[in-house]
Amino acid sequence: MRLAAMACALVVVMCVAVFGAMLSQRAPAPVATTTPPQATTDGSVRSPITTLEERDPIPAAVTPIRPSASLAAPATAASAAPSATPASAPALSAPSAPVVPSTAAAPSAAPATKAAAPMVAESAPAAAAPAAAPTPAPAPTPAAMPRSTTSACPENPNALGVSRVVEIDTTGGARFGFESPYDFLREGEVVLTFDDGPWPDRTQAVLKALAAHCTKAIFFPIGVHATYHPGILRTVAAAGHAVGSHTWCHQNLSKTKGSCEFRGKKEAVDYDPKEEIEKGISAVRWAVGGPTAPYFRFPQLKEPPDLIAYLGKRNIATFNADLDSFDFKMRKPEQVRQSVMAKLKKSGKGIVLMHDFQHATAEASMDLLNDLKAGGYKIVFMKPKFPVTTLPQYDEMILKLVGGGGGEARPTSSVIRTIE
Repeated sequence: MRLAAMACALVVVMCVAVFGAMLSQRAPAPVATTTPPQATTDGSVRSPITTLEERDPIPAAVTPIRPSASLAAPATAASAAPSATPASAPALSAPSAPVVPSTAAAPSAAPATKAAAPMVAESAPAAAAPAAAPTPAPAPTPAAMPRSTTSACPENPNALGVSRVVEIDTTGGARFGFESPYDFLREGEVVLTFDDGPWPDRTQAVLKALAAHCTKAIFFPIGVHATYHPGILRTVAAAGHAVGSHTWCHQNLSKTKGSCEFRGKKEAVDYDPKEEIEKGISAVRWAVGGPTAPYFRFPQLKEPPDLIAYLGKRNIATFNADLDSFDFKMRKPEQVRQSVMAKLKKSGKGIVLMHDFQHATAEASMDLLNDLKAGGYKIVFMKPKFPVTTLPQYDEMILKLVGGGGGEARPTSSVIRTIE
């Protein structure tokens, strides 16, 4: 009897052990996730920044986006619901066939974390297996989605390239640069921006340097210059750079009086700041003959709050700068390089303001990109989620100024030159 009791107790212990093992196998293992909390759904604005492409590994510590108190928590592409694209306004008569920028959107879903514990298949048998049978192997972990990367630069193995592409949703407006609520750049990351073009030879020199390094930038052209040289601006857009706007005639928008030179004639003007903004946007759209970015930079970085609010209603982001090169004060390319690199060394990262209109910057561009590469800096490209929408009344105004869209509306001196 004692032996029988011991045998029964042993059987009970073995059964408990077997069932316990099976229950632990069926319990799902915790899976690590990199998805931040969802954005609020109470109508507040979510973060407009989503990483689309990334070539380099994500560092262990990343500086988070810091929205202001009135903004909602940031949401990634996997968690944020896409917002509706604004309806397109009637297209301007372009000087040539439309050119669509060649930057292709990459999958925005967050990749599965490699450190995630393997998950057991839901179809595991419910009945207990014999004690002597081997434990069923867990189902293999699903393969992680590959991280989208930027294209290689075969002609330059030491190229800067583009380390990260972020998509910018400008719905409701967003501000970037100095005092922006969005600190989305990591240590060592740089956004390249160029103002005041397009201009012959100088813009092309900047484009050549960017192409040699297979990298991207944001251009903020002046509307008047765009009507002079639409072919150059089409080349900028065709190369995949973002093309924003920088007013019609580079007026200080905190004022309403100034001077403007158009087709060689300079005169004093009274201007409506909103009209100055809209004419610039329509002129750039006309010159490119295709989609342009809903990005705007104020001349002299003078940013009246009422105009920031106006641009927000137009779903246009405003760009200040974290680092102003002051290259317009410089005559030598070495000065431009030293200015940018010294300020980056101090700040560690940021949106850099330069001018493709400036001769010294054009000459410095190739060596400056080499300096950035040698310094270990990474380029981030800010790709717009949707194009800007022009307003019909300003489209018509630009068409009248440029003569209906058939010609390039360049100054006579740039078309006709006496040689004998």
